[in-house]
Amino acid sequence: MAVKNKVQLITYPDSLGGDLKTLNNVLLKYFSDIFEGGIHILPPFPSSGDRGFAPLTYLEIEPSFGTWEDIKAIGENFDILVDLMVNHISKKSKYFQDFIKKGRNSEYADLFITLDKIWEDGKPKQEDIEKMFLRRKLPYSTFTVEETGEEEKVWTTFGKTDPSEQIDLYIKSQKAKDLLKEFFMNFKKQNVKIVRLDAVGYVIKKLGTSCFFVEPEIYDFLDWIKELADSLEIELLPEVHSHYSIQYKLADHGFWIYDFILPYTILDTLINKSSEKLCEYLKVRPKKQFTMLDCHDGIPVKPDMDDLIDTKEARKLVDVCVERGSNLSLILSEEHKAEDGFDVHQIRCSYYSVLNCDDDAYLAARAIQFFTPGIPQVYYVGALAGENDTENVKKTGEGREINRHNFSIEEIEQSLKKDVVQRLLKLIKFRNEYDAFNGEFKVLDCAKDEIKLIWEKDSKFCELFIDIKTNESVINYIDEVGNLAKYKI
Repeated sequence: MAVKNKVQLITYPDSLGGDLKTLNNVLLKYFSDIFEGGIHILPPFPSSGDRGFAPLTYLEIEPSFGTWEDIKAIGENFDILVDLMVNHISKKSKYFQDFIKKGRNSEYADLFITLDKIWEDGKPKQEDIEKMFLRRKLPYSTFTVEETGEEEKVWTTFGKTDPSEQIDLYIKSQKAKDLLKEFFMNFKKQNVKIVRLDAVGYVIKKLGTSCFFVEPEIYDFLDWIKELADSLEIELLPEVHSHYSIQYKLADHGFWIYDFILPYTILDTLINKSSEKLCEYLKVRPKKQFTMLDCHDGIPVKPDMDDLIDTKEARKLVDVCVERGSNLSLILSEEHKAEDGFDVHQIRCSYYSVLNCDDDAYLAARAIQFFTPGIPQVYYVGALAGENDTENVKKTGEGREINRHNFSIEEIEQSLKKDVVQRLLKLIKFRNEYDAFNGEFKVLDCAKDEIKLIWEKDSKFCELFIDIKTNESVINYIDEVGNLAKYKI
């Protein structure tokens, strides 16, 4: 199955109307000819935290969202993309609950990484831990086995609590491979077309390394899971936030990758009124990428933009974003901060708000995204030109809630009346329908306060021209009867 070269939507199962049935109705009523590339449904599985990213299983759907039948109903008209957290599973999963009860006697014991699988004597060594890229103070959690009272330390890369909510899987074990296979077989049965491999960079634990994207072992795992996915006609999208060179290695291995460089680069272009960096970048980036501007986390900065940005310039840009209402996610480990202390991991905001709710600037950003080679994804808040939800941040204390507003049907209908949203939907349709986007892409020479991008195929072409001074965007193209036409976005 080939990924369709059309625009996709990213949404939570409950963010457009409250549940999966309503989501399907919303998609069919308002967006049936818009998101022809498919729908990325953020984790709809039973979960114990992190808004779905600590799943108990992938064999069921969280009952408050609906059922697999609801997912299949959406899949009748749209390709479905779902996440698989290949690195970990919830502490509340039946697998880990059985382990907590029975310890090493559990049939699931080999799913998890007890510390003797890393250190022979089971005792963690500080000098090894210091080399690791840590997402929490220690890479393990301590649990007491109910039946024996013994303490077991198991590997936990992620998790805000202690012990962690997210328990790492021992992907070297046959048990873990069988479980992942079971999850994939179920995805196939439910007509899932694309699977995003979330947190895949952390699956290899090896002493003496950072335990992040450990080469060459990571490729052995990726080759194994790709062979499994290929046999089921499921496309894979590995999700790795790291230095861009790692993304490019994945691209060299034939994988789809995420363009985590584009969101910041477009923001920098429109705020600092210069297209030089953007145009240089668009000339050299791999083409087989998924593009996005906004998502459920934030605009990636470190480590995705390392060696691509001047941290002093980046600090100024971040300050503008904060002035416009954004909040920041910061890097925890000292060794990953810049020499001058720059430590911004992600800028959290709605993309419409960070561009000052300027309709033309926002549409210019989307036009650049849609003309950039790859599969464009539009996050549901961005699709409705939603603004920063600061109320929800105050209420929950979670900075990421700024861009996770749940829209009621009434709010969806109000948003659809906005001029900026209607203009965006028209632009998405053009991107989906115009055949030159299946041809050759070029960045044309232009002044640094302009952007000129062109797609050509046979007798068709479409050229995007943006005047960055005014944010005015125009597409010149050959229409269906062969005449030169102008589309002012």
